[in-house]
Amino acid sequence: MSTAETTATPVPDPAGRPAPSRWSRVALVVGGLCAVLLVMLTAFALPSVKSSPQDVPVAIVGPDQQVATIEDSIDQAAPGALDLVTAADADAAEQMILDREVYGAFVLGQDGVTVQTASAASYSVASMLTQASQQLGASAGVQVTVEDVVPLPEDDPRGVGLTAGSLPLAIGGLLAAAACIALLHGPTRRIAGAAGFALVGGFALTAVLQYGFGTFDGPYALTALAASLGIGATSMLVLGLERLLGAPGIAVGAVIVVLLGNPLSGITTAPEYLPQPWGAVGQLLPPGAMDTLLRNVAYFDGAASLGPILVLCGWIVIGLVLFAAGVARSRRSGTEL
Repeated sequence: MSTAETTATPVPDPAGRPAPSRWSRVALVVGGLCAVLLVMLTAFALPSVKSSPQDVPVAIVGPDQQVATIEDSIDQAAPGALDLVTAADADAAEQMILDREVYGAFVLGQDGVTVQTASAASYSVASMLTQASQQLGASAGVQVTVEDVVPLPEDDPRGVGLTAGSLPLAIGGLLAAAACIALLHGPTRRIAGAAGFALVGGFALTAVLQYGFGTFDGPYALTALAASLGIGATSMLVLGLERLLGAPGIAVGAVIVVLLGNPLSGITTAPEYLPQPWGAVGQLLPPGAMDTLLRNVAYFDGAASLGPILVLCGWIVIGLVLFAAGVARSRRSGTEL
């Protein structure tokens, strides 16, 4: 192959077929696909390979000497796993759990140790605290009592439904945006279609999880609205990206929501189980914020819901801004769809 053939401008085929792509473009496509593959591998493998508790906030109640002894024992058994926060008494510790400030509590008393857990916050953390307390009790020769302050529903005691439903909830907004792009014409119609699906889809999926699987037992309407907000955040983001970037925008949205957002959401364990800062990053993406909001609304009476609501609303605003920018550009060029 000559140098002239490699570098010259591609000549259109006489039959009207597209000219062969430049080799530089081929290399760029291959490099981009390899980068996407590495991102996929990292995002999906990271939670499994590097999953371990790190600075999980847990309250502790008791005399200073006993508290110091327990802290030393935990640090030796699992360095850096727990972030122990002192509470005034058992009631204060329980309130911290209900407010989503901590995942559980160790209450030290003369009769033994009472461990307060919240499997609704994280089944994995609740199991870890139970096992840790039993080991401490056996080594110290004291009685251990476990109390699940906020349990998961009896029909889904391990929270499998929410874990299994996380991917459909994340993909739902992506599919809705893609369908609106393919089937609807006009900016207003596409926005209305995506918003309508988010609302109806949120209520439908929540109905299946709550009444079909028994995953939720909280206020149905509020839980459904939380799901709708999450689906809406994804769909508006993808609509905006596609409007501004064209077809590649859908791929960018899929990377943000599915390839990064879903595995970094910490839904199978807890955000504190992911290497930092990835656990925190996951909570700033739509799937992580939606999972946290669903838990807070369905199990904790809406405690600590402002943060994830602001995150999801922020993604909706970003999507609308991108969409508006794309519409304005299309109108200037006379190519509005």
